[in-house]
Amino acid sequence: IIVAGGTRISPQDGKRVWSDQIYVLEPESQHWEQKSRLPIPLAHGASISTTDGLLLIGGKNKAGISKKVYRLTLQNHKIQIEFLPDLPAPCVLSGATSLHQTLYVAGGLQYENPSISTKNFWALNLSSSTPQWKILKSWPGPDRISPIVVEQAGKIYVFSGIELFSAQDGVSNRNQLKDGYSYQPSGDWVPVTDLLTAATTAPGLAVGQSHVLVFGDNNDRLVYESEKFGSTRPTLSRGIQAYHTITDTWITLGSLPTNFTPLEAMSWKKKIVLAGEERFSDNQSLTFYAGQFQKLEAHFAILDYICLGAYLLVLVTLGVYFSGRGKTTQDFFLAGHRVPWWAAGLSIFGTQLSAITFMAIPAKVYATDWTYFWGITGIILVSPIVVYVYLPFFRRLNLTTIYEYLERRFDRTIRLCAGASFILFHLGRISVVLFLPAAALSTVTGINIYICILVMGILCTFYTGLGGIEAVIWSDLLQVIVLLGGGLTCLVIIVAQVPGGLNEIISVAVTDNKFHSTSWTWDPTTTGLWVLVVGNFFVNLITYTSDQAVVQRYLTTKNEKQAAKAIWANVAITIPESVIWFGLGTALYVFYKIQPHFLSLEAPTDTILPFFAVQQLPIGISGLVIAGLFAAAMSTVDSSLHSMATTIVTDFYRCFYPNKSDRSYLNLARWLVVLLGIAATSGAIALSTLDVHSLWDLLYNLIGLFSSAMGGLFVLGIFTRRANAPGALTGMITSYIVLYVVQNYTALHFFLYGAIGLLTCFTIGYLSSFLFCRSKIPLQDLTLFTRPD
Repeated sequence: IIVAGGTRISPQDGKRVWSDQIYVLEPESQHWEQKSRLPIPLAHGASISTTDGLLLIGGKNKAGISKKVYRLTLQNHKIQIEFLPDLPAPCVLSGATSLHQTLYVAGGLQYENPSISTKNFWALNLSSSTPQWKILKSWPGPDRISPIVVEQAGKIYVFSGIELFSAQDGVSNRNQLKDGYSYQPSGDWVPVTDLLTAATTAPGLAVGQSHVLVFGDNNDRLVYESEKFGSTRPTLSRGIQAYHTITDTWITLGSLPTNFTPLEAMSWKKKIVLAGEERFSDNQSLTFYAGQFQKLEAHFAILDYICLGAYLLVLVTLGVYFSGRGKTTQDFFLAGHRVPWWAAGLSIFGTQLSAITFMAIPAKVYATDWTYFWGITGIILVSPIVVYVYLPFFRRLNLTTIYEYLERRFDRTIRLCAGASFILFHLGRISVVLFLPAAALSTVTGINIYICILVMGILCTFYTGLGGIEAVIWSDLLQVIVLLGGGLTCLVIIVAQVPGGLNEIISVAVTDNKFHSTSWTWDPTTTGLWVLVVGNFFVNLITYTSDQAVVQRYLTTKNEKQAAKAIWANVAITIPESVIWFGLGTALYVFYKIQPHFLSLEAPTDTILPFFAVQQLPIGISGLVIAGLFAAAMSTVDSSLHSMATTIVTDFYRCFYPNKSDRSYLNLARWLVVLLGIAATSGAIALSTLDVHSLWDLLYNLIGLFSSAMGGLFVLGIFTRRANAPGALTGMITSYIVLYVVQNYTALHFFLYGAIGLLTCFTIGYLSSFLFCRSKIPLQDLTLFTRPD
């Protein structure tokens, strides 16, 4: 903690004393040390704690109001002072925060006579090589000094403050403000709900992913103590207010210690630290208090554990049962083509219906609106193409993995590259979907997150390795039932608990524009309608035509007709399923808007559904819903583990060792499931140490980077005759390079990554093929133009 500058009243002569001293309390120390001095004495300026140091902005001293800006950093136990560009004008009693390496300053006082507050709103990009202050459009409300300015969830919030204006007698009058506004750098100012009581000089602090805390309220004197106020000190009441940025609601969270006036708030060593002074005391030194949140009560009783344990036991039993039927690689990889179409269809659905769906979609809708709903158009548009174009190739060529087609069409190098991309993507994907439910379970039950990850990873690995694809498909069927049942149960209970029921939910959602679903913009950096439709079309085209975990499902059916039915069954259930998850997200929003005191201040937004389950659902029912959460994860993990093992054995080991016995391939596949399970579990543990705001966004980044080029290879092979292996390899490599550049150096929306990767691979692959000799591979049955009717 760094404390710099400040002011006090001298007890000897009653005059104001301005300080330039800098004190530091290091994490390992129990004592404050004076480390250095400011270039000039300063007080009443704005300050921001960042990972790059403490920023001091403006302020006042005996000479007047300052426009200086400093950055203090602690290096090798010594304070380093960096001079940043001066403010556009001298300013005192402003508020400030930072977002994405940009410093924002709001409000304040520029002149003492007359004392009139301002609507200054300035920004300084600290990442620029030549940073310069910009004057931005201000909020629509009154001028103010001492506003609360914080950043939360990518927005700047300005709350409360004091409006100063000149009266007829020349004396400044004060108007205590309760209003608030949010500002998004890519958008504009939006009014938000007023504070419960004015908090005109109180410190604010962003906590968790969606809350802002305000410490103290209703200041009845100006904190800026010019000489005419003498030794008067500010008086604040002890209330703590909490603002929820998603539901736009305020609640009271208790009170501060008696006779304590907070001046600054910060997060330090996993606690909230308040710096201030003791009221009505002659001691003018700073006093520090540290505190932490009390967790809201959430029950996960013995009966809940029994329900969850029973579900997990059934999955293990399925693995043991089907282990007796997996005698050959044909059984282990394709279930002997004996899976009924409806089971295969539900398995495809379950594979795609991961913990990302169960948690992240309701959480995304809860935090935003129905904009992402148009994503379902992707699977609707892609399914006819899969059924009438791709499916005949995969079925009639009698493939075990779809990457065998790439060797027949191009060469073995392309097959191996595509298989490697598939494996890398799914290793990342299953780490995400293992981490999500583990994080949720740990949050709502208190069980260590690493134990949760290990339990799920071990169980998935066990029954997948034993039972093969048949155990995976039938466990997926059970998991779909549990998953949809859990979602519907939550939705019904929310409707029952909200006063006014469904009508009230719809009314509040309509009033707050939560059903908004269409943005008519051509901006490729936003979730415009065309971005969602085009982006999800290509994402689904990639998934359903080049992802072994999905395609393998419709290769397990008896024939091509049965496989087509499986795909149509998946489409049929996708639409009502999407309505359930999006409706559940909206219902959660209304529930917590009406009852915001039930919210957890620290829990990540992605855990809102499981938190609701253990907090609000009856004992036993909450266990079933959490079982649904496990089902969501396991239906994806088991599919990915099995498909990766299938790919490694068929596309790698069997290629180089074609004369091994079928039993050796089968044993290798089972051991690979074990090794891949260990790798995925380790990845989930590593992921738990990172700060990932939205895991749905992360998954789309993975899809774009690792799998879009594979989709391009299949389009290149099936829809052209001129493409050859060197051209395809060039297209694939170029796709990776282009996607890396797009992800790191452009603002394009991540939904478009799949389209960019696929189209780059196809375009460059096709054009570069003309630079190489025409392929001598016979194309009979391998392209759309050489396939028999």
